[in-house]
Amino acid sequence: MSGTLIGSEVGEPYAQALMSLAQQQDLTNQFGDTFRSLKSLFEESREFKDFVLNPVIKGENKKAVLKQVMGNDANPYLVNFIMLLIDKRRIVFLEAIIEQYLNLLRKLNQTVLAEVTSATELNDEQKNNVVEKVKAISQAHDVELKTSVDPSLIGGVIIKVGSKVIDASLRGQLRRISISLNQ
Repeated sequence: MSGTLIGSEVGEPYAQALMSLAQQQDLTNQFGDTFRSLKSLFEESREFKDFVLNPVIKGENKKAVLKQVMGNDANPYLVNFIMLLIDKRRIVFLEAIIEQYLNLLRKLNQTVLAEVTSATELNDEQKNNVVEKVKAISQAHDVELKTSVDPSLIGGVIIKVGSKVIDASLRGQLRRISISLNQ
C-alpha cells in the first residue's frame, strides 16, 4: 500500500503530525530508529506484514503482537500512535506513514537516500567511497545507503539518488558502446 498515491497522501499528514510531536519532545531520531526496525521487519517477513496490515485480523491480536515486537523500550507516544491506528482501522497505512516519516527525517537531518545496486556485495571501504561521492554530488550532510546485489551488472555499480541515476556498471558501459557502434 505504501507505493500507492493514496497511501502516501493518507500517510503524509500522520507523518507530519508525528514529526511535529517528535521535534517538540526531541525524539525524532528515536522514532526514526523504531520505524526503520518496523520497515525492516516488514521487508524481511511477508507473514508479519500481512498479519499487521490485514483488515480481517482482530485489532487486539495486532496490538499484542506489535507491543511484543516493539518491546518495553519503545517510546509510549509511538506505541500509542500505532495502537490508535489499529483502533481507527488505519493500520493499513502504517507502511506509507513510516516511509513519509523517514523522508521527513532525512530532510530534517539533510540526509539523502542513495540506492546502490552492485554486481557483488560492497565492503565497508566501497560503501564509504560511495557515501563520499554521493555527498559531493548532492551536497548532503549525510547519506543513507540502501544496497542490493544484481549479478547481471557484471561489475561496477548503479547509484540512484532521488531522480538522478548514475550508471557506472560494466553492463551499462557495454550497452552504451553497443549503441554507439550501431549508429
